[in-house]
Formats: sequence, structure tokens, C-alpha cells
Amino acid sequence: MNVTARRLAGLLLGTLCVPSLASASDPQATHEFSLDNGLKVIVREDHRAPVVVSQLWYKVGSSYETPGQTGLSHALEHMMFKGSSKMGPGEASRVLRDLGAEENAFTSDDYTAFYQVLARDRLPVALELEADRLASLALPADEFEREIEVIKEERRLRTDDKPGALAFERFNAMAYPASGYHTPTIGWMEDLKRMKIEELRTWHEAWYAPNNATLVLVGDLTEADARQLVQHYFGAIPSRPTPPAKKPLELPEPGERRTVLHLKTQLPSLLFGFNVPGLATAAAPREAQALRLIAALLDGGYSARLPSRLERGEELVSGASANYDAFTRGDSLFVLSATPNAQKGKTLEQVEAGLWRLLDDLKQTPPSAEELERVRAQVIAGLVYERDSITSQATTIGQLETVGLSWKLMDEELSALEAVTPADVQAAARTYFTRSRLSVAHILPEEASHD
Repeated sequence: MNVTARRLAGLLLGTLCVPSLASASDPQATHEFSLDNGLKVIVREDHRAPVVVSQLWYKVGSSYETPGQTGLSHALEHMMFKGSSKMGPGEASRVLRDLGAEENAFTSDDYTAFYQVLARDRLPVALELEADRLASLALPADEFEREIEVIKEERRLRTDDKPGALAFERFNAMAYPASGYHTPTIGWMEDLKRMKIEELRTWHEAWYAPNNATLVLVGDLTEADARQLVQHYFGAIPSRPTPPAKKPLELPEPGERRTVLHLKTQLPSLLFGFNVPGLATAAAPREAQALRLIAALLDGGYSARLPSRLERGEELVSGASANYDAFTRGDSLFVLSATPNAQKGKTLEQVEAGLWRLLDDLKQTPPSAEELERVRAQVIAGLVYERDSITSQATTIGQLETVGLSWKLMDEELSALEAVTPADVQAAARTYFTRSRLSVAHILPEEASHD
């Protein structure tokens, strides 16, 4: 029996000693508790299948980083799979794979999270492995030297060699002049080239503490099951002080900013963004909910205003989209993107004017009650469909908690969207769609760079 097999056998013995995960009458009962070391735990019961998703969220991401040390959070996410006091590099993943579990991790501006989806009777294995790397991550220097090369290649493939991704990265750097959201999650290449393993050890020591984490468990388990397991595996890990973490706030009106990017793209395109609050920073939460509905009103299917007016109506664009993320730790962006209709000879300047016509129309005339209801129904239907997944439920809970909101907003979200009126939509458009909040990027094909 090899080392992995012996450890797997030992872990499964521990599984057999745990009481069966019982069912509960309320399939969506949600419980919150904390261990003495500060680890917050959210348990959401969903007994439709004998499956559990476990997600451990840390309150650290690229918006926490400083100039010259970008990419630390993402690099540490990679290194969390490179061994601990109990497991060698990649060994924990092999154990989980042998159990039929799905596992992965992700890093953003605001958080780093690790997850497993597995049969309910295998949950103790996932929790033991997760607690082990929190308490005793190895961070070997030789593994880092190999992994940083993987990360550099990931940056080349996903950003440097992809004009759309590269354009958006440069656009963000301009659109967020004051907050850490201008930092790309993967880090700037020059920072990756000079990153040292000592920096990652310091980063792990600073932020990877139970009192800076939220464990989310969704699926076929009860609060009693969860308490016993979490206390057993995580209870002995000591808490420790973490650095202060202020919300990434933006200048309220930074002034209009513009850039022209010449990239390896065949067609010109446009990015058009406004500095706006998120739910965590909005003066009134209804403002953020109104912005969510505006994004759907502009880009929510065939009958939305961007495709119906600018694409099919005026034949001004060959494609356009609207995007707004309300669930951020700090201030957010409302972004419109568009590609001029080249067959009709349309220009970026004409597209800009067309986008302003749509926004000014919202500012001058609120949407009809019928249009808003149609859009709201689409958004709510999408949310209800999405929440059918236990993984989606866990991710929503983890994201809300980690950006400084409450998981309870998940269950209040539909009523919050229902409360938005046409007047709220008009007020949000008037407040936030102004030139003093605007960033514009013109993305041009490289061959046109000499013009």
C-alpha cells in the first residue's frame, strides 16, 4: 500500500466513526455559528441528494495587495496544493480524486476560496485536508520555482495573448484610480518575475487564519453534523491577528479618463465604464439593485435596449453588452462594451454617441412599468434557476460574507429587486451615468496604430 493509499484508508476510518448525516424537515434551513478561534461557519441544508459542497473562503485577494507585490493572493492559491505537514505536493488532490470528489480554488479582487463537492459521508476527509493546509502549509521553495513559471504561462495564455482580456485589464487600471481594484488578480508580469517564496510565506502568515475565514457547507447535512465535524478538524487551529483591511473606495467623481489601445485584434471595439457603488458601499441598497436592473434592461436578451435599438434598430453595433457586479467589497464599475458595425462603416465615435443616447433616455424618461416588470422577471428567474445548484448557493453565501455583507441577503434578494421602481432606475441613471465618472477605452487593431 503506497503512502497515499495508507492515508486514504486512515481518513476513511475517521469517516466511519462519524454519525450519519441526518435529514431535516426544512430543506433550506440555514445556520450560522463560530468557533472559539473565530472561524465563521454557515450551514445551508439541502437534502435532495446525498451530496455536500464545502467551501473555505479567505478575506484576501488582489485588492489587498500593494504596488510591486501584485499576484501574491493568486500565487498562494496555487501553492496551497503543494503540500503540508501531512501531505506531499498534490497528494491531497489525489486523495480527493480517489474519493470521486470535485475540487478546485479561485481568487478574485476580494477573496480566495477553496472548494470540494463530494458524497456526504466523505465530507470529513475534505474538512481534514482543508484544516491541515490551513494549519501547516509547507510552501517548499522548489515547488514555488516550478509553480511561478506555470503562473507566468497562465498570464500569457489568458491575458497577454488575448486582446479582449488585455484590454479589460488596462481599462480597469485606468477606471479604478484610487482603489486596489486596478490591480489584476493574476498580478503584473514584472511582479511575477521578481516574486520570492518568502513573500508568499509572509502573505500566508498574515491572512490565512481561521478568524479571517468563512467555511460554507451546503447540502445533505444538519447543523449538529457540521458543528461536530468542524470543531473536530478546525477547533485546535489558533487564531492570530490579521492586518487591517479597508474597503476599496473610489474617488466619487474622478473625472473623465480615456485611453487608446492598439492590440492584436481584427475589429475595433469600445469599453465605456462608470464608477458606481456596490451593495456594500451604496448610500442606499436600492441604488445598487436599480443598477442591476439597468444592466438587464440594456442587455437582458433579445428585447433589451442594446440589441433592439443599437444593433437591430440603428444597425450601429454588431454586438454590445452591459455588466455590473453589485457584490464587491468596495466600489464597483458599470461597464458597457460594444463593437461598431463595420459592414455599415460605423465608427467608435458614433458608437459612443449611441450609448449616450440610451443612457440619456434613461435619465430623461423612466422605463415603463411593463418594461421594468419584464426585466425584473428575467433577472429573478435567472437567480431562481441558478440557486437550484448547491454549489451556486454556497458560492453566493461565501461571496456575500467575504465582501462584508450577510448571507441573509441571499434570501432577501428577490424582495429587494421587487421593490425597485421606475423612478429608482431613473434616479440611479441620473446620479451615476455622468462624464465625471466615465472611463473610455478605444481598442484598435495593431495595423491601424500608425494612423
